[in-house]
Amino acid sequence: MTGIYRFAERTIEIASLYGEVHRLCREYRTEGTADFAVRITRQDIDFEKEKSEREDEREGNPIRQFSDAYLETLAAYRKIAEKMPEYDTFLLHGSCVAVEGMGYLFTAKSGTGKSTHARLWCELLGEKAVMVNDDKPLLRISEREATAFGTPWDGKHRLSRNIAVPLKAVCILERSEENHIEEITKAEALPMLLQQVYRPADRVSMVKTLEGIDRLSEQVKLYRLGCNMDISAVELSYSAMRGERVLS
Repeated sequence: MTGIYRFAERTIEIASLYGEVHRLCREYRTEGTADFAVRITRQDIDFEKEKSEREDEREGNPIRQFSDAYLETLAAYRKIAEKMPEYDTFLLHGSCVAVEGMGYLFTAKSGTGKSTHARLWCELLGEKAVMVNDDKPLLRISEREATAFGTPWDGKHRLSRNIAVPLKAVCILERSEENHIEEITKAEALPMLLQQVYRPADRVSMVKTLEGIDRLSEQVKLYRLGCNMDISAVELSYSAMRGERVLS
C-alpha cells in the first residue's frame, strides 16, 4: 500500500504492508512528487516490537501486545524522523500548544505531566489555544526561526492539528508542590533537549540534529517550570512565557 503525504512542508511517499498508517495520516494526504520515500519491511515491524518489549522489561511493566499494523505506524515515523534532519527538521518529544498563533512546547521525562499541563492551557484559554501536537511534533529550525508542525503521531489522546506555528518558547517541566518558573540558559536546557529529541542512527543526521538543537536553544526562550498540575500552574507559566513579569 502506498500513499503520499505532506509533513513539515515535505512531501513523503509511504509504502506499507498494512493500511493503518494510511488511515492515521489521511488528513495529511497530498499529491505530487515526493521529496523522499519510506518503505516499511517486516524487519522494521519486528524492530519496533522488540524495542517495546525491552522498554517494558526495563521499566518492570507487563509486556504490552501491539498489532503489527500499529507497530508499522511507529516504524514509518521512525524512518521519517531519520530522514528529516536533512531538511533541518527534527522530532522532539513534547506537547506543543499554540496561543494566538504562537507555539509553546512543553517537554519532560515520561510521566511528568507535560500533556496534562498543555491540555490545562487549552482549558484555561479556551478558543485562544489550539493543540498543535500532544506527543511528537516536528520542529523545523532554520538560522532565523523555529517552527512547530502538527503530525498524526500525537499521543494516546489523539490531540493534534495539521498546522504550523512559530515557536516562541520551550519549557522543561518538573513536578513540584509549589509552582515556580524561571528562564534558564542554553547550558541548563541542553541535557533535557538532547534527551527528548529523536537521535538518528545515521551519523550525519545525528550531527545535523545536534546542530539543530543548538540553534533552537538560541532562537527561543527557555524555561524550567516546577508545577503541581493545577490550573494555577498554567496561569503562572502562561504569563511568564508571554513575557509578562510574574512572581513565582
